[in-house]
Formats: sequence, C-alpha cells, structure tokens
Amino acid sequence: MAFLFQKFQEAVKTLAKSPVFGREPRHLQFEADINRLFLYTRGRNAEEADAEDIIDMASKASLEDQQKQVQDNIHSQIKTFCNTLDGLLLSDSKNMNELPESCSQTKATPRRSGLSFAVGRDGPPSDNSAYTAVPQTKPLKPAELSQSFKDRIGYTLDIKPSQIAHKDAGQGLFLDGAADVGAVVALYPGVVYFPAYYQYIPGYPRVDVHNPYLITRYDGTVINAQPWGVGGENRELWDGFCITEVRANVQGAVGGSDRVWKLLSKPLEAKRWGSGQDMLERRNPLAFAHFANHPSKGMSPNVMVCPYDFPMTEEDMRPYIPNVLFGSSQEVKMKRFGSFWFKSGISDKSELEAHVPVLKTLVLVATRALSDEEVLLNYRLSNSKRRPAWYTPVDEEEDRRRWS
Repeated sequence: MAFLFQKFQEAVKTLAKSPVFGREPRHLQFEADINRLFLYTRGRNAEEADAEDIIDMASKASLEDQQKQVQDNIHSQIKTFCNTLDGLLLSDSKNMNELPESCSQTKATPRRSGLSFAVGRDGPPSDNSAYTAVPQTKPLKPAELSQSFKDRIGYTLDIKPSQIAHKDAGQGLFLDGAADVGAVVALYPGVVYFPAYYQYIPGYPRVDVHNPYLITRYDGTVINAQPWGVGGENRELWDGFCITEVRANVQGAVGGSDRVWKLLSKPLEAKRWGSGQDMLERRNPLAFAHFANHPSKGMSPNVMVCPYDFPMTEEDMRPYIPNVLFGSSQEVKMKRFGSFWFKSGISDKSELEAHVPVLKTLVLVATRALSDEEVLLNYRLSNSKRRPAWYTPVDEEEDRRRWS
C-alpha cells in the first residue's frame, strides 16, 4: 500500500502543474483530496499487485463517481460501527424502534447558552419533538463502552496531553489499538451550520476568537464542536444548546483547519430555527475528531478530513451520528464570490424530493496504518493571514490552493 500512495502523490504533483487546472487551484485541491480519499478507502486491504489497477481506476473515474464511491466506503464503515454499538448498548430483544414500556417520556430542558439567546429561543421546541421516549440502554460508563468497542473493532480513541513539542499543544487525540489505511478513525461532532446561518454561530463575526473547535467543509458547511465537548454519560436528547466545559486545547483541535467565510446578508429571523432535538448517544467512542492536533515541524499528518453526508433515512444509525442541524433542514441556496457568500434562493420542492435528506458531517480517515499513536491532522491554515507560532505548513502549495 505504501507503494500505491507514493505513486499517487507523484501523480498529484504532476497534475497540479498542469495549466488546465491553474485557473481553478481551489477546485484542483478538492479533486486531489477526493482522489486521495478514493484511493485510501478503495485500497483498504488491497495487495501491492493491485496498485496499478486501483490507480488506473482512479484516473478514469469521474469526480462524481469517486465522490459516490468514497461516500459508500465511509458509510459502510460507519454502519459497522453503529451495529457494533447497538450490540453493546441495546438488549438482544430490543432495537431503536421497539422501546420498552419502562422508557420514560422526557422533556429536555438543557441549560440555555449564548446560542439560544442569539436566535431568540425561549425554551424547548413547541412541537412533538419536545417529548420523546428515551430508549433504554445498558448502563455502561464511557470508558467501559470504549474498551468493549475496541475489543470488537480493533481500536478506540483516547484524549490526553499531546506529544506535540509546543507549550500551546494542549490536549491531543490518540488512537488506542490499530487501524488500517483508509479506516475512519474519528467523527467530528457538534452543531452543523449552512452558510445562510453563519450569523448564528456564537461569537459572530469573530467566531474563532474563543472557539478552537470550528471546521468548514469545501461546500461551506461549518461544524461547531464546542457544545459537544468530551461527550456525555448516556443517550439523551441533544440540541447543541448545552455548553460542555472542555479543558482548553490551545492549539485548537481542528480550530483553524478551515476559515469561516464572511456572510453579507441581514440576520435571519429566529423562526427559521429548525426542528429541535435529536436522540444521540453521547458515549460515542469515536466522536472526538475535534481534539486532533496539527503536526509540528518534522512530523507528518496521519489522517485527513473526509466529507460524509449521512442519509437521514438510516434511522437506526442516527443516535451514533454526533451532529445536529442548526436552522431549517430546507437548505438555503448560497453562491460564493471570493471570500463571501450570498443568498440566492431556497431549494425548490422538486430538488428536495429528488434527493435523500442528508446531514452534512466530517470524519477523519487514516492515511497510513496507525497503531497506538497520536492522531495528527493537517490544518491547512490560510497563508493569506497571520498564522499562529505553533503552525508549520505541511505543504505550502496545498494551503495556497485550498484558500485561493
């Protein structure tokens, strides 16, 4: 596999010099990342003899086909994680759709945060989602669940002081066990914002001043992991309003990995706030991607960010996807001009009906075989603005293309 990926890296460098792609370097980097993810996830458990065939397949497949294959590969892995957690947490005779009579009807009343005040919300949603049966799960502590998960999958995650040799490194994310190249090793938790709702991110417009747990997808979707913190002790209704105290990670988990672009529009009305809470498993042993640090000088990243669109039709998997959507599930169309986003309408009914509703999330994928080590992610900070002292570019050219 090392031979396969070394060969691919050479192909990416050659492609990057092509004048055909020089006019759209940002799109080139997006294609390169998808191509890389296609190889990593497609090449899992592949033999070296298959390298040429896989590379040839990658060179011939369209970007759309590669994205679909990556999505399918990631979804398959996450489905295995969900089935494993179901087996550990639910009784053999029960599943998420068969709640025991002993389940209590719970009305969630989380402590209000600045986010709830920002959108003018006075309390829990007024619809039926405010009262939801909480499924009965086995009373496993997070550490117990994490160990049992490792026994079945082969790895889990741990949060402890980073090994990065810098005073601002803070807490780091560590893989406990062994994972193959192409394996999903962490999920990025938190509240998901479409570009139309940037103004509701706590602290807007300087959202990253006191929050190092923000990350942005290529499509502009922002995920704020600060409310998730280090998870919880059970399965519960969660809406992202509860702020969990997190021990400072000064370097910024994935805090500067992607810039949050400015949004030029009037504040949206609070009535556009979405449908409320979701039943999430807060003991999820993989929901800690926001603690991954950037490698220091002389070190290399061992994971990369991968977009994952979770299909909301997969109801049995939903508790293990550690994200909630801010605002309406009806996505507002946005157009990007340079560093700015503008509203350009609402997705029409025919478009919505033609697609399976998804929750846009992110996961971390191993770029080499990992074993009992710290998880390191290339933050790719923009080189157009001052970067923190601890940041050493992994690839200055990739940083430039990402933010061109």
